[in-house]
Amino acid sequence: MSAVLPAPVPATGAAAADAPRPMSPNQRAWARFRRNRIGTVSLWGFVALLVLATVAELVSNDRPLIARYDGQLFFPLFRNHPETTFGGDFGTPTDWADPFIADRFAEPGHWALFTLNRYGPKTTNPFEAEPSPAPPSALHWLGTDSFGQDMVARLLYGFRVSIWFAFALTLVGTALGIAAGALQGYFGGRTDLVLQRLIEIWGAVPELYLLIIFASIFEPSLLLLLVLLSLWGWMGLSDYVRAEFLRNRSLEFVKAARALGLSNAQIIRRHLLPNSMTPVITFLPFRMSGAIVALTSLDFLGLGVPASVPSLGDLLRQGKNNLDAWWIIFPTFVLLVVTMLLLTFIGDALRDAFDTRKS
Repeated sequence: MSAVLPAPVPATGAAAADAPRPMSPNQRAWARFRRNRIGTVSLWGFVALLVLATVAELVSNDRPLIARYDGQLFFPLFRNHPETTFGGDFGTPTDWADPFIADRFAEPGHWALFTLNRYGPKTTNPFEAEPSPAPPSALHWLGTDSFGQDMVARLLYGFRVSIWFAFALTLVGTALGIAAGALQGYFGGRTDLVLQRLIEIWGAVPELYLLIIFASIFEPSLLLLLVLLSLWGWMGLSDYVRAEFLRNRSLEFVKAARALGLSNAQIIRRHLLPNSMTPVITFLPFRMSGAIVALTSLDFLGLGVPASVPSLGDLLRQGKNNLDAWWIIFPTFVLLVVTMLLLTFIGDALRDAFDTRKS
């Protein structure tokens, strides 16, 4: 005859305080993400690149951060005073690479604190000894491009343009994709059928041809590219959101919400949308990768940003035209590959984080 074991007594006092608290779904997802070492390292590496590019003016600039002249402090990074302020003859903005200005600040009592790399994205030095494109040297760590501009500065500022453009395009495309997929999946029926046929027709429109037409009519700009690419960038995501809404709208908690008298907008916002965001979140890094590649490709073809805006695609085109200047295309290619790998590893880690089958 087996002995009857007493029922477990709930822990009280200090034992209850030491007991681990249950984790929320978001905490469990973050714990699964951190368990992926490659994804975690990639996330911090990407954040480091993003911060470095965002504060590019503090790292690479042709103007000093702080300057002292005749007992006064100046901040040329924010306001470049005319040359007459520092003993020059002209009222034009100060050229800090001018030997005359350098001699003035070499005098006792005058000084200027420059950034780590003393070149901006558009800086050209007429006193360079090497013809452009110049190989790497002590003055230019990665050499210069075809126009004599410093490669470190061009890469840093070009990466900033690419990454923030990718953020904006991903944000707009995700919002449009969620809206379209939610309408199709929640209402279904004739609404889903009509919208799906319209999406198929719109997806058949040749995107590249329209980009070429608009590039020949309007002046290229980041805003124009953002609008044009957003017109097609939402369709892939809307299919996943539609499938999630079609699956979740027949579950019990949605039926209970309808029985309580909640409106369609409230049911979508409070119940369906939070439970349908897994594919949206896991695809965000891959959508950013696609946005960076799209901007780089258009710049390479001459359909992207204006020539005055630093661009990775422009550097690739210069490298193609100057195959002997390996210092133009090689660092640009490495930066793009590293960025794509970091985003891919982050996407893999997010996919594992939201996989509820993993404990």
